[in-house]
Amino acid sequence: MPGFAHLHTVSGFSLRYGASHPERLAERASERGMDALALTDRDTLAGTVRFAKACAGAGVRPLFGVNLAVAQEEAVRRERRRTPVRGGAFVDESASRVTFLARDGARGWAGLCRLVTAAHAAGAAPLLPWAGNHGDGLVVLLGPESDVGRALAAGRPDRAALLLAPWREVHGDALRLEAVWHGRTGTGPGSLRQAARTVGFAAEQGVRPVLSNAVRYADPGQGPVADVLDAARRLVPIDPRGELDSGEAWLKDAQTMLQVAERVVEAAGYRRDTAHRLLEQTRATAAECRVDPEGDLGIGTVRFPEPHLVGAGRRTAQRALASRATAGMLRLGHGDRRAYWERMHHELDIIGHHGFASYFLTVAQVVDDVREMGIRVAARGSGAGSLVNHLLGIAHADPVEHGLLMERFLSKERVVLPDIDIDVESARRLEVYRAIIGRFGEERVATVSMPETYRVRHAIRDVGAALSMDPAEIDRVAKSFPHIRARDARAALEELPELKRLAGEKERYGRLWELVEALDALPRGVAMHPCGVLLSDASLLARTPVVPTSGEGLPMSQFDKEDVEDLGLLKLDVLGVRMQSAMAHAVAEVERAAGERIDLDAVPPGDPETYRLIRSTETLGCFQIESPGQRDLVGRLQPSTFHDLVVDISLFRPGPVAADMVRPFIEARHGRAPVRFAHPDLEEALRGTYGVVVFHEQVIDIVAVMTGCGRGEADRVRRGLSDPESQGRIRVWFAQQAAARGYDAETIRRTWEIVEAFGSYGFCKAHAVAFAVPTYQSAWLKAHHPAAFYAGLLTHDPGMYPKRLLLADARRRGVPILPLDVNVSGVAHRIELVSDSPEVWGLRLALSDVHGISEAEAKRIADGQPYASLLDFWERARPSRPLAGRLAQVGALDAFGANRRDLQLHLTELHRGARGGGGGQLPLAGGRRTAPAGLPDLTSAERLSAELGVLSMDASRNLMDDHREFLQELGVVSARRLREARHGETVLVAGAKAATQTPPIRSGKRVIFSTLDDGTGLVDLAFFDDSHDACAHTVFHSWLLLVRGVVQRRGPRSLSVVGSAAWNLAELVDVRQREGLDGVAARLAEPSGTAGGEAPADDDGGGGPSRARLAGSDGLPAPAGSAARDPMEGRTIRMPTGYEMHPWADLRPAGQDAAQGPAAMRKLWHQSPGSAG
Repeated sequence: MPGFAHLHTVSGFSLRYGASHPERLAERASERGMDALALTDRDTLAGTVRFAKACAGAGVRPLFGVNLAVAQEEAVRRERRRTPVRGGAFVDESASRVTFLARDGARGWAGLCRLVTAAHAAGAAPLLPWAGNHGDGLVVLLGPESDVGRALAAGRPDRAALLLAPWREVHGDALRLEAVWHGRTGTGPGSLRQAARTVGFAAEQGVRPVLSNAVRYADPGQGPVADVLDAARRLVPIDPRGELDSGEAWLKDAQTMLQVAERVVEAAGYRRDTAHRLLEQTRATAAECRVDPEGDLGIGTVRFPEPHLVGAGRRTAQRALASRATAGMLRLGHGDRRAYWERMHHELDIIGHHGFASYFLTVAQVVDDVREMGIRVAARGSGAGSLVNHLLGIAHADPVEHGLLMERFLSKERVVLPDIDIDVESARRLEVYRAIIGRFGEERVATVSMPETYRVRHAIRDVGAALSMDPAEIDRVAKSFPHIRARDARAALEELPELKRLAGEKERYGRLWELVEALDALPRGVAMHPCGVLLSDASLLARTPVVPTSGEGLPMSQFDKEDVEDLGLLKLDVLGVRMQSAMAHAVAEVERAAGERIDLDAVPPGDPETYRLIRSTETLGCFQIESPGQRDLVGRLQPSTFHDLVVDISLFRPGPVAADMVRPFIEARHGRAPVRFAHPDLEEALRGTYGVVVFHEQVIDIVAVMTGCGRGEADRVRRGLSDPESQGRIRVWFAQQAAARGYDAETIRRTWEIVEAFGSYGFCKAHAVAFAVPTYQSAWLKAHHPAAFYAGLLTHDPGMYPKRLLLADARRRGVPILPLDVNVSGVAHRIELVSDSPEVWGLRLALSDVHGISEAEAKRIADGQPYASLLDFWERARPSRPLAGRLAQVGALDAFGANRRDLQLHLTELHRGARGGGGGQLPLAGGRRTAPAGLPDLTSAERLSAELGVLSMDASRNLMDDHREFLQELGVVSARRLREARHGETVLVAGAKAATQTPPIRSGKRVIFSTLDDGTGLVDLAFFDDSHDACAHTVFHSWLLLVRGVVQRRGPRSLSVVGSAAWNLAELVDVRQREGLDGVAARLAEPSGTAGGEAPADDDGGGGPSRARLAGSDGLPAPAGSAARDPMEGRTIRMPTGYEMHPWADLRPAGQDAAQGPAAMRKLWHQSPGSAG
């Protein structure tokens, strides 16, 4: 029999409704013999592009549609308003829903885009107003959830006819009535009686019926997943007594749908063979819906803003670009340099060949506008290798001076759209977006969306809530996991040492784990992408649905960054970089407080103080070089020039590390190994890196020199090296071409080994140069204006470390920390002159650091300064009672006289008076100072606790100062003294955890890296896999740590400790108070299996080990790669390039979560996605 075409199918892009990915639906449709399949997600077209690609791969014709909530026509509307109880939430799903299918090519696709845009225009729950319910080239399905379907379910065919009339008036012959049977009883949606009534009503009204299965998931048995999604969407737990999913909404094959059709027509009173007519009507409707993904959606077609919008006037875009580039040559003083003119014309020829002139002019226009707004802006990525970009003012670094290649960015052989990324100040990113929209118009500009998908923690929370688990239990289980894929939940329980306890409880949670894994990677929300902006001609709204972003109200395409590239929509990455904001704030503070104007783009290039700071490895807060690994590499490399910074940034990447290029480079740089070249012809390309391949550009040069091909072709070869299937062909071609140019077999072999090992791994030099510019600028600020530098860092929090660690670093560098004070502190961090001779600038803490303070409250306090008294502050600043209490706790109200407990009492009186209608009176003690109430002041420990709770910083002193005496008893080595420790020496170290990471490393093993702050400096720790059973739980789930380990040195400034045992220091402090030092000694002497956080057995015997043992003298840890077999070996991820990665290694760079805003950063330590806790 002919295949069945499902006209109503949703995917996971129907948020918390669809339970299958578009790719799975296409795959199942092919397996079940279907010729066509429609994707009709709820309220969105976001899954369309990947669905179209999946259908092309599966040999299924894609149909495109959307299911929308539609407001009733005015004449038949009945208002129904429901309000939740106070503090509750109510999800209103009462609006009728209708499915629209694109029928007539591009016209139908544009109609879908317009409908979705109109449904989201109000910014609340998507609802298509009746006035917007029209469109050419569409087919409309009125199904069980439509107003007509609901009237039929209620047994009101008369009302159904009344409701049908306006639909017929608008859509005419494009209207269909959709029958659905999901095996339900009664007369509601999915029941046999409603489906039968729909077929009968269609015959009475002369409207064509179609049969669908209203598909929610690809396979049978996924009903419980749909129940979880329904519960998550409705914000209620699953009620077994309620209406659960029937389990029938799967992608049924043609034979099964024939059986459904027969049951429906029989129930409607027709002969059984009428079922074939119903199926034929359905197939005919599918045949009418013809939209070509390439021709009608625009896949593969690029459209740029019109030339007149980017300064071309009546000229062609190419002539305008050439004119601007020539002006740039003269402005930058290159007018008499022939090499620059030749390079410029070469690049213009490539740009003209592809017709990309409008693209370059568009980016240049955006950069010009941003600079005119006084916002810091810089280009990054391979686009920094283009001289034209430099001449247009897009890129800062001179590509000729730095040896950068246009071909790495764009060549005649490379037919993809070039990608120019620009960095702006994160604090002003939305200003930039609005300026771009203002320049080009909303009909040409939209931001890019980013689906937020289920990972293990979110999945546990939603499934747990659906299953009515205790909220505290849900929170404990979710936080036990690192940020991994939901599908890996049970594997993680089996394999991760830090989950050992939870694994022992696995069975008590029943179906939790199965349902959690079923949600893997399904979209659960949509957010604005942090950097993508679409630019097009005026046809944008006909090619993508655009919805307002929540909060900002900016136009946002429903497609993500991969989709928009497939659709040929020009995407400009405008990334908000916190370091750019931090540097801008530092520069502004220097000008405000000292009257000195700094141009960071013109700072002296070879400043000795800056490089001395970098070589010292005291680079906390400096862009790109603050992580433990980078500080280690900087210590070994000892940079002294800008080129050294470029190399450092390039070497600290997974590729060079995996290819073992770091060690040979360091050895050759310091003269400990000879510099060798495979052939003298390669010396020019490799001289700057001591014969070691570091950059992509070097591989391009090597291939071009050895084979005689152009650099464009050489870059194509370099990119092909990442494909194992292509490597064999490339190797033969390389050998033949090199031999033809006279190179001997040994030289060819050695050179190929270099190219093969590193070609797909290296780092783009243009990208590294672009990164090295803010790296040097941030280090220069730290060296010359440290107080302003820390003010910028603390205000914009650009790095991977918590604010308390930056504050500790500022103390160590001699920057006075000035307390929070409502009479002096600003919204952001400020600098203040503490001493004239010598000139010393202090750092004043900011109001914005106070937990729970709103922007409006902080601004109101700052605008009202100064305040004469506590009463004056209360009346004019109008703080909330909780906020005022927090300010008093941390000393921000100390200027008003009384101690902090007295102030809390007075604030209570003021609050009581305000609530009672009176103004509140305070006893005064001379002048305007608040009189003491006689309460004892906060103790030193209480003050520190308040600072950590309110500010997330130990502002008055380092919290480790309170444990100094205890640590001396244990023989703990401080970070300052650790610098003098010998390689291989066993030590005890302790401190407050500042960060944990589990990055990919060359061996494919899992290594936990952690950084401790003990007040005297930082201690970088590494825990190899043989210590994880003993240490992982404690490292991830404790803040204050005591660690035993072995000192590892790889250079005079390269120092770390390889951990073998770890204890929760807070627990040991408690043991010290209760049981004395002997009790602590007994705890430290327990078997290492209990050190990982397992509950230790009560053991009073044995007397503790000697003080020497306490200092950690009981031997080296087993070396990494020891005889014990790694249970992960079978699950190590082997990349096509040969690089191996542990399945639980981090996949995102450290500090990326900072982009999520202040809520994600109010923590006392950084934890990477691979960290539990």
